[in-house]
Amino acid sequence: MGIKNNIRKLLVLVAWIVTGGTVLVLLIAAISNKNHKTCKGVEINITGVQEHVFLDEKDIMQVIAAGQNNPPEGKIITNFDLAKLESVLERNIWVKKANLFFDNNQKLRVNIEEREPIARVFTVAGSSYYIDSSGTRLPLKDKMSIKLPVFTNFASEKSFHRGKDSLVLEGIKKIAGFLQSDPFWLAQVAQIDITAAGNFEIVPLVGNHIVMFGDGNDCAAKFKRLLVFYRQVSAKYGLEKYSVVNVQYDKQVIGTRRGTYGKIDSLQTLKNIQKLIEASHKLPVDTIKPISTQTTKNNIQL
Repeated sequence: MGIKNNIRKLLVLVAWIVTGGTVLVLLIAAISNKNHKTCKGVEINITGVQEHVFLDEKDIMQVIAAGQNNPPEGKIITNFDLAKLESVLERNIWVKKANLFFDNNQKLRVNIEEREPIARVFTVAGSSYYIDSSGTRLPLKDKMSIKLPVFTNFASEKSFHRGKDSLVLEGIKKIAGFLQSDPFWLAQVAQIDITAAGNFEIVPLVGNHIVMFGDGNDCAAKFKRLLVFYRQVSAKYGLEKYSVVNVQYDKQVIGTRRGTYGKIDSLQTLKNIQKLIEASHKLPVDTIKPISTQTTKNNIQL
């Protein structure tokens, strides 16, 4: 019995040694095989934008080729420093995120998330640039026209993310984000001016008035109140009768009448107002109280 047990133990030990040796050989072979696998090609996928692509695949390929000192095809996969390539790609201001990996077909997959502008900003110094949803400043692109909300009179470039200017930047992001999600208002807003106090004043395409918007908070509610004002006031008084429409206060709209009022002398302006009202009827009716018959000086309150 003792001899049989010893033989059995010896056989088990031999089996484990053989199995372990086989696994080790396979592992070494796999590593050796991997070390000799070469890149079979590059596939680039750019996401994060809906209409305008600011990145060129050729530019991305040039970065990858420069990082490897030669075209990537045919180069041994283990010689690629993917983390370094990702870092180099992300130095491009338009690249928000880069992710590189090799698939089972030995192709280098390059996934790029591109920054998308949500607004164009003009500073008091006369410079201009785009910003994205994170507030990152983006350079203008030559020979490319983009329909974006336009903000003017941004005070500073140096303190872009500090103090009052950072609050203004947050307001720009909120208003621009809302307008980008609402084609109706995006088409109606010509530009948004920034006041010295850091508030926003909207210049609409329809009518000859200024909309005092306040800060960038509660955008949806403010534009909803403005739409109610347009629906109700245009039918009774006409938009051209007002020089200022103030929507910055909660649950009310104050319209300031002009000192002297003349008839609308532009047929095109009248047509534009009619189009605005027709388009607004397609939107949900607001529950804000109707216009009061009481007025204070030249103000009408909702």
